[in-house]
Formats: sequence, C-alpha cells, structure tokens
Amino acid sequence: MREAFRKRILVTGGAGFLGSHLCERLLAQGHDVLCVDNFYTGTKDNIAHLLDSPNFELMRHDVTFPLYVEMDEIYNLACPASPIHYQYDPVQTTKTSVHGAINMLGLAKRVHAKIFQASTSQVYGDARVHPQREAYWGNVNPIGPRSCYDEGKRCAETLFMDYRRQHGLNIKIARIFNTYGPRMHPADGRVVSNFIMQALAGEPITVYGEGMQTRSFCYVDDMVEAFVRLINTPDDFTGPVNLGNPHELSMLDIARQIIVLTGSSSEIVFKPLPMDDPWHRQPDITLAREKLGWSPSTMLDDGLKRTANYFRQIVEAERARETVRTV
Repeated sequence: MREAFRKRILVTGGAGFLGSHLCERLLAQGHDVLCVDNFYTGTKDNIAHLLDSPNFELMRHDVTFPLYVEMDEIYNLACPASPIHYQYDPVQTTKTSVHGAINMLGLAKRVHAKIFQASTSQVYGDARVHPQREAYWGNVNPIGPRSCYDEGKRCAETLFMDYRRQHGLNIKIARIFNTYGPRMHPADGRVVSNFIMQALAGEPITVYGEGMQTRSFCYVDDMVEAFVRLINTPDDFTGPVNLGNPHELSMLDIARQIIVLTGSSSEIVFKPLPMDDPWHRQPDITLAREKLGWSPSTMLDDGLKRTANYFRQIVEAERARETVRTV
C-alpha cells in the first residue's frame, strides 16, 4: 500500500476472537495496526502469527485506564463477550464497557480519529419484537446477572452518541449478533464452541430449556468484512447497525447438526434455562444491506466445518501434550 493510504489503526481487544481476525484483515490491507489487550479473555496464540509483521504492534493494556497514542482509526472491541467470562467479574465488565468507552472516545477526540464501537444484540434484551430492528429500544433487565454486559454496552452506545452530538466525533456503532469461527475460546460457554467441544469429546451436549429458543449465527470472516465496510461509510452515518446472519434456527437444531458434522456419539441432555436468556435472537439487516452493501455469504454448514476443524486441532494437540507428559 502506498504510504499516503496507510492508516494507523488501534484495535482494542485485538487478541480476542473477533479482534485477532480484524487485525489480520487490516494488516492484509497494508495498514499499521496497534493491538491492545489485557489478555483477560484474549490470548497471544490468536495473534502469534502476526508478531513478525513490521506493521503490527502488540501492547498489554487495560482500556479502563487512559491510553495516549496517535491513531487515525479506533476499533473498540475490548470486553468479555461470553456469559461465563463477563459474569465472572461483573463490576469489571461494566467498567470495561463504560470506562473503556470514555477512554477510547477521549483518545479519538484528542487525535481526531474515527472510532468504531463493538456493541451487541444484547442491547435488545429478551426482545418482544422479532426480528430485531435498530429502532427497537429493547427489553432489558437492569439488575439481572447479565446486566453488567447488556447495560454496559447500552451505556457505551449512549456515550458514543453523546460524543457525536456534543463534540462532532466521527463514530460508528455495530450491534453484533452471534458470531462463530476459528479462535473462539474453547471454554467460553457459547453455543457453537460448547456444542463442538462436547461433541468432539463424546460428552453429552447440554441444551437449555427445551432447546426451542433460537439464535442466528454469522461466520467471523463475514462479520469482519462488515466491520471494515461500516467504518468506511460516509461520516453522516453513525449507526447503530445490526450485523449478523438473519438465518434463524433453534438450539436443538444446531446441536443435532453439530453431532452429524463431527460424527459424534454424543447425546443431547436438557438443563434449566438460565435467567434472562433471550428467547429469540434474529437480526433485521435491512440497514446493513442498504448502507454497507453487505450480507453474510458463508453457509452455516461450511462455517461449522471450519470451526470444528479448528477445535479438533486444539483437542488433538492437547492429547499429544498429555501423552508426552505421561511418557
């Protein structure tokens, strides 16, 4: 890339699942990338293959503290995104969403950078509108076990919009629906990773309730493509915009599909539904199609195969290490 078109881009949470794929994409475009992560849920393994790139820099830093760097664009992805991780330290989860947003917005204001906020479909809560459109205000429990994440992200959106109104900041807000793919944490408790790991181990696959609650799953490459398109939209478009796959299926359906895909002998077992678990989650992506010219292109079966292969390699590597330790 010619120097005039090379951007200095900060990715917070850059060693996480989505962040590492985004860093990879931005480097491929020829940009200078600063990956910032405190490694609470992210891991150096996710970005190890990028460390030798002259355009890549890694910094251990917690976004709840101010950061002073010179950047052209900021992608704020820092925050644990799975219930297991964000409920482990709920106060820190809220601080990451709120203080992290304040610090990154302050940085963007100082250096006149464009800034992207990774929000979530969880801002809709247990939605009473189906599918969910951006104009829907949501049905969120402000005092439940998931509130640290749901309300933290809602507050971050408020901060982004107020920085826009008060300071004229160039902001972009993405509401991310369920995303899956390689580099998901194998123990994050999310649907796809949980089901695949259980299937590969031949363990019972745990489905909550009767398995009739629905989700829509978007492959990581499609999601990263949407990120890049969103941040490059005209300055007068801020979002929020739904990003996800509108194809909806039940938890029971995806559990059965993963059993077939992995050739597993696992049985499906049912457990009580967690508190505040949304019954439906399906994005209306009309706005994304209109403003970004984007819709997901990866078929679920193809994406699940790639994801299962990734987890299979992790399982086999761990078995190999265990054999060496035993010997």
